[in-house]
Amino acid sequence: MDYKHAAQQVLDCIGGKDNILSAAHCATRLRLVIADNAKVNKQELENAEGAKGVFEAQGQLQIIFGTGTVNKVYDEFIQLAGIEGGSKEDVKQAAAAKAPWYQRAIKTLGDIFVPIIPAIVASGFLMGIMEALNFMVNNGFLNIDTTGSVYVFAKLFSNTAYTFLPILIAYSAAKVFGGNPYLGAVIGMIMIHPDLQNAWTVSNGINVMQPVFGGLYSVPLVGYQGHVIPVIIAVWLMCQIEKRLHKVVPAMFDLFVTPLVSVFVTGYLTLAAIGPVFTKLENGIITGVQTLITLPYGIGSFIMGGLYAVTGVAGIHQMYTLIAMLAIPTGCRWPAPPTWHRAVPLWPWPSRARTPRSSPWPCPLPCPPAWASPSLPSSA
Repeated sequence: MDYKHAAQQVLDCIGGKDNILSAAHCATRLRLVIADNAKVNKQELENAEGAKGVFEAQGQLQIIFGTGTVNKVYDEFIQLAGIEGGSKEDVKQAAAAKAPWYQRAIKTLGDIFVPIIPAIVASGFLMGIMEALNFMVNNGFLNIDTTGSVYVFAKLFSNTAYTFLPILIAYSAAKVFGGNPYLGAVIGMIMIHPDLQNAWTVSNGINVMQPVFGGLYSVPLVGYQGHVIPVIIAVWLMCQIEKRLHKVVPAMFDLFVTPLVSVFVTGYLTLAAIGPVFTKLENGIITGVQTLITLPYGIGSFIMGGLYAVTGVAGIHQMYTLIAMLAIPTGCRWPAPPTWHRAVPLWPWPSRARTPRSSPWPCPLPCPPAWASPSLPSSA
């Protein structure tokens, strides 16, 4: 195979070197980010020497050459184009910058949540194990010492990630938004400060209302345990304030003034406006999702499973991570057996969207037994 000739064919079919924003390769594919896709001749590109397929995904033009071939074609390609080779991450960033605003927004959510998934998984598995053990002990299936240190500590550890979830989200969001992640963590801590009424106890009534903005209106002094959207918006605001202050505050005062003003202004606006407003938005989203999921006979989950493939191709499937995070504190209420409750039925969608299988249900039952669902954290 003439690798140089194959590279030249690719370069000609994509509109020349001036139409290349970024180039890289993986084990089998040449990955390109193109400035103007209208200049790409896909039909001719598919007939290029050695090309086994051409498709677009995640803002990239990907040409399949196969293992052991793609790297040689790539080396010839960057020499002919006179460009510097990049990594897959460079290509992803270039593709993301070119993507529509809604895809960039969804990708941002993915960048925030993906790093904290291990913490959620660790606590989730431990919580499930402890709830199962607790069920078996209470019903006489198992006889173990529930006062021992291992059991007591494990139960303590099991809900830690969920109890302090706003701090994890705030830290990760600050890194994504280009701010100081430790200041972001402080905003998360403010939102679940122990002086605020624990959000899990609001069903018993709100204890204190606080007048804000000179008595313009009052807001409940309630924490944001289990909330997601208010945390992200608050940290985004903090990062914008911080970055602007870095530009205008003299260097000799920057270390003291910027963190102080960023945290104080963001904290006040969060408790006075951002938190109350976006909590209502967040509750509206999860109520809508729950209503759809709990349609009878699995119709809602069937619809969402079908939409997953479409949203995956469109590159906005990361939104399901946000929806699942929102569902953790509330879960769903299946209208059938009253002993099935408080579950997060979103994780089966990706598998069901990709994997056909025979089943009397069009999708998995959305709620597991009560003993398998996690108990809500009891304190901040």
